[in-house]
Amino acid sequence: MIIDDIVEESTESVAAQAKVFAALSSPVRLQIMLWLLDPRPHFAPQVDGDLVEDGVCVGRIVDKLDLSQPTVSAHMKKLSSAGLVRGKKINNWIFYKPQRDVLTAAGVVLRTPE
Repeated sequence: MIIDDIVEESTESVAAQAKVFAALSSPVRLQIMLWLLDPRPHFAPQVDGDLVEDGVCVGRIVDKLDLSQPTVSAHMKKLSSAGLVRGKKINNWIFYKPQRDVLTAAGVVLRTPE
């Protein structure tokens, strides 16, 4: 995005983009997003819910990060409030799926490091 485009953007649009960038500024949240965008190589198949169609169970994210469930939930809340993920309850768990259109709208392209 060039400067002229930013100047012509609405205040709401710029605020939404800032929220996306703020959410992705944490290395933990950025790592979670990279995993969620391509979950099959990073997570084992789940008993409930498909990794791509339904999202990844928060318990799987907790295990992979080796962080407490409340800490991971706080990170997921930040990603969710920026519109980057959507939570879906299946049985007693929340499954998170990336919202690719929000990344696209903010002009964000995420790729795993090579």
